[in-house]
Amino acid sequence: MRISEVAELMAVSDDTVRRWLDSGRLDPGAGDGPRTVDAASVARLMAEEAHVPTPLVQQSARNRFPGIVTRVEKDGVMALVEIQAGPHRVTSLLSRESADELGLAPGVRAAAVIKSTNVVVELEEHR
Repeated sequence: MRISEVAELMAVSDDTVRRWLDSGRLDPGAGDGPRTVDAASVARLMAEEAHVPTPLVQQSARNRFPGIVTRVEKDGVMALVEIQAGPHRVTSLLSRESADELGLAPGVRAAAVIKSTNVVVELEEHR
């Protein structure tokens, strides 16, 4: 993941993400070129930081929580998907086929869209 993507997800500055990389709090991504962050380490840090309270803001009936997938459990027909969206941990039960088609796995950027009691999982557009 790009440093700017991690900063946006975690609501911190790019410099904070760089400091976390330098201190070992986040793991660097693989490959040459611009500095990146390992998505699984972002998921781990977001899960650790989930207890940090955030200010309450007004929201519409249709809530959208962008975050990162932290857990996927699949059986024959269904899949349980957990998304860490800032301090919120959202869990969705969806078909295994849907989870496979979306390529859901820990470290994948996704958003939980909640309307009433239904949670819909979306993939974030990659820039």
